[in-house]
Amino acid sequence: MRRREFITIFGGVAVTWPLAARAQQAGKMPIIGFLGPTTSESWRLEVAAFEKRLHELGWFTGRTVAIEYRWTNGKNERADVIAAEFVGLGVNVIVTGGNAVDATKRATSKIPIVFALAVDPVGSGFVDSLSRPGGNVTGLSLQGPDLAGKRLGLLREVVPSLRRLAIITNAGYPAAVKERDEVEDGARALGLEPILLNIRRAEDIGPAFETLNSRAQALYVVGDALMATNRVRIVTLALGARLPAIYGNRPYADAGGLMSYGPSSPDLFRRSADLVDKILRGTKPADIPIEQPTKFGLVINLTTAKALGITVPSSLLARADEVIE
Repeated sequence: MRRREFITIFGGVAVTWPLAARAQQAGKMPIIGFLGPTTSESWRLEVAAFEKRLHELGWFTGRTVAIEYRWTNGKNERADVIAAEFVGLGVNVIVTGGNAVDATKRATSKIPIVFALAVDPVGSGFVDSLSRPGGNVTGLSLQGPDLAGKRLGLLREVVPSLRRLAIITNAGYPAAVKERDEVEDGARALGLEPILLNIRRAEDIGPAFETLNSRAQALYVVGDALMATNRVRIVTLALGARLPAIYGNRPYADAGGLMSYGPSSPDLFRRSADLVDKILRGTKPADIPIEQPTKFGLVINLTTAKALGITVPSSLLARADEVIE
């Protein structure tokens, strides 16, 4: 090996592991606090993708890094308790997403925070800008409001006679409200009548559907932790009301929802591991720009379409990334 090559390789190694090495030499393994705003089952694939990428980057649970998992089970008030617990534990970085990001920001302005997904990080006040986050927070954006028109268009392809659209939203989550407003404005621009179903807790879901009384012809579900935690119930109620519905990600379609369109959640969690790696190796969150989704997926559940008596256009099926039969 040439001397110059050896110096380059050695120098690269020296740059890539100082923080981890210092932590272990001091007898303390770096700790990642993972705050999940849904359930462990809801984020099973996301956690697997996150851990796999960490391993690829040289972080092994129990050997070079510790991961403390906590779950709110869709209860927003639990996020504040867990965030405070992580501060008390002295974790090196907190990984979270969605509804729980705000709680972690309130709990600490020093511990780095990585959100694996956020609907509108700038509008929600999580970061100053996408290119320069500022403070102790960085992560990946879901582009929720930007995708509202796309999802609405897909729903109209399936239900061309659509005139009345129900939109169910967690009114207690500002980012979800922003997406709802985008959908409502888009619906009105297309001459549709939006019917708003605003909920704040799981107990509100059933009564919200009861208020429809067959008025709606289709359903748009604005995704967040509350919806994700209760997705099976929402999908069941939508089918019971014979409502073609569109959702933000694949697990809804797997649970029986008609179709979903949005970024790949496991891919976002995989990429969040890269951000955690940079932080554990010394990079400040303020210097890590917010990343955008690169993988989007359209999933159509033909079994559900048949149950609803809907014929999905062949042109739409041809564009689908996956068809469930």
